[in-house]
Amino acid sequence: MTPIKHYPPKPRKVYFYGTCLVDIFYPEAGMDAIRLLEREGIEVIFPRDQTCCGQPAYTSGYHDEARRVAEAQLALFPDPWPIVVPSGSCGGMLRVHYPDLLADTPWAEAAEDVAARTFELTEFLLHVCHVKLDDRGDPEQVAMHTSCSARREMGLAETAPALLGQLQNVELSEQARAAECCGFGGTFAVRHPEVSGAMVEDKVDAIEATGTRHFVTSDCGCLMNIHGNAEYRRRALGGEHIASYLWRRTS
Repeated sequence: MTPIKHYPPKPRKVYFYGTCLVDIFYPEAGMDAIRLLEREGIEVIFPRDQTCCGQPAYTSGYHDEARRVAEAQLALFPDPWPIVVPSGSCGGMLRVHYPDLLADTPWAEAAEDVAARTFELTEFLLHVCHVKLDDRGDPEQVAMHTSCSARREMGLAETAPALLGQLQNVELSEQARAAECCGFGGTFAVRHPEVSGAMVEDKVDAIEATGTRHFVTSDCGCLMNIHGNAEYRRRALGGEHIASYLWRRTS
């Protein structure tokens, strides 16, 4: 996936697509993402009927079921506002996979429209809002984990680090395995738990090797996986969604 080369001007309104993991496990990350957008003078619309994006069914090979889920989401964004997603994984599903999944169906045009209007949160803050962050926190060291979907599907390996780089009192630690998967991969972690477990152990060890005791990520699946493994192994490594981290340091 090639990153967008020409971003639109900052809009008056956006739709916010919250994702299942934000809704169920990390609601504060969703609220902090909305706070960041509202601070930029943007009205945030949260469609109440939104559900899963369909990715678990899609990546498991259940494309008919994924289409039904996707079709239900397309009806939620009738006006031409951007759709902001606090997840490269779900953002990638909407932007990259919806057009293919719904090609040659009555929803094909709507899928293309939604794909063109979908932005991952850090991408939107950096390239559409042109946000300028004023760090109000104490000096600290932090590591960044970019999800595989954000990095490879959406081409957004640099947006979150660029935002963190605006924080004057934050030193961004470079981990040796920055581009490697944490092992979550949605249903991959369920189908292949031994492989997934080995991968996340490597990821935790790589982050800890930087000397930091805190990491941020733009995907809640990665957050849950990395932090969960560190907690299980009784490691002193805490994690946070980047929306919450940015809001906490700048509010």
